[in-house]
Amino acid sequence: MRRIVIVPLLMVCSVLCRADYPIFWQRYTADPSALVWNGRLYLFCSHDTYDTERGYGYFMNDVTCLSTTDMKNWTDHGEVFSCGQDQSTCGATQVWAPQVVELGGRFYLYYGDADRAIGVAVADNPLGPYRDAGTYPLVDGNTPGVLVYDAAGELLHPRSDTPGALPGSENWNVWVFDPSVLVDSATDKAYLFFGGGHPDYSRIIPLGADMVSTEGRAVHPNTPGFFEGSWAHTYDGRYYYSYAGHGYGFPASIEYVMSDDPMWGYGQPRVLLPNPPDNDGLNNHHSVVEYRGRWYVAYHNRKVVHEQMLAAEKGVDWCAAIDGVADHRAHEYMRSVCIDRLFYNPDGSMVTVVPTEDGLEQIAFVNPLLRQEGEMMAKGWGIDVVDVPGTGSSGGVGRAALSCHEGDYILVRGVQFDKGQTAFVDAAVGGEGCVEVRLGHATGPLLATLEADAGELRTVSCAVECSLAEGVQDLCFVFRAPGLLLDWWQMRATA
Repeated sequence: MRRIVIVPLLMVCSVLCRADYPIFWQRYTADPSALVWNGRLYLFCSHDTYDTERGYGYFMNDVTCLSTTDMKNWTDHGEVFSCGQDQSTCGATQVWAPQVVELGGRFYLYYGDADRAIGVAVADNPLGPYRDAGTYPLVDGNTPGVLVYDAAGELLHPRSDTPGALPGSENWNVWVFDPSVLVDSATDKAYLFFGGGHPDYSRIIPLGADMVSTEGRAVHPNTPGFFEGSWAHTYDGRYYYSYAGHGYGFPASIEYVMSDDPMWGYGQPRVLLPNPPDNDGLNNHHSVVEYRGRWYVAYHNRKVVHEQMLAAEKGVDWCAAIDGVADHRAHEYMRSVCIDRLFYNPDGSMVTVVPTEDGLEQIAFVNPLLRQEGEMMAKGWGIDVVDVPGTGSSGGVGRAALSCHEGDYILVRGVQFDKGQTAFVDAAVGGEGCVEVRLGHATGPLLATLEADAGELRTVSCAVECSLAEGVQDLCFVFRAPGLLLDWWQMRATA
């Protein structure tokens, strides 16, 4: 580990504060699956937890949820499902690559128990609480069609010369993971797409009307180059099966095939998304979604840990202390969620996406005169978001931003200031110290200083340097001590 040097922190903050992709900085997340519900776009993600004592590996035990209404600022809803405690009853020990589907007012969370089986948990709210639908997996190696046998009952393996196959993968069995569920709006029939490990190991199986059972046998569609990361969607009456594949070489890109039938007829793949920047040529996993008339592709890379590594090299002590930050191999297990626009060609094919660092249009601006939650941000540098009893609706458990170090900050993009309407700022803060409210970035012009001296959360008010707050600007809340809480903030014109 590198030696502690505190002085350069502000200099690093002023550089890093300007980037807003990836979209989530508080924890390592991957495999984002999209759900649009009640006017919001939700992403349900695997939660990477790297620990040097456990060594290299994907240790994902719960599902992180974030959501947005403007495509720049994301609310951190925390972990909404875990294979521990009483949420999982089917014996799962891991939670990989989740997808949530809403049907009839219920929410179904499909997930991989590592690469061994697929489970499904159910809730009445997108944020849970989710509970497993039964005491057994939805799909595993015993599901008809997952494994293929010859007439003598011998397990069949694919050919070793299959285009796009990894060397040796012909000796592997199907990876039963990476579920994607498509509910066909034309028939209300649901299908589960899954599999991994070899181009011959993609699978599709119909789901029962209850969404927690299967019907018939799993089939293998024509998905050249397939490796893992299934996602299915429809557009203009056609079916799209996209996946991480090697149909166009290495490293893997997100490729897709098109069909006029949900289970059959797929064919020649095309590239949807090349292996993105800051990804070290490693795995990717995506989802495709339409939100407010625009199409998007969500995916992951390794941007957050790369930024932490650069900050550690510049002397930021807490970054230098992060497990794996100086170990490039460890970065495989420290992923970060991103999102970009997606467009279609006139023939229905998708235009190959060019990944951007800050390329999305903000589709709505933040109104500072309305209460804004502390866990809503475009970027959280060094902070955590924690559950706080008594701060939620009806006095339940809410969430708040918590500083872990001096100089941590949250960045809120695209705040719409109207002249003369922001003379004061109110906020619920806790701990000992102050939170600075700055324009643009962590060293930008100072608008206000929120003093916390009561330990517990309480509402404080402060005059704003209102001559600076005009037009659409970014806000940065800089925590000047560790252990500070920001539950919410709101501006007003009069005392």
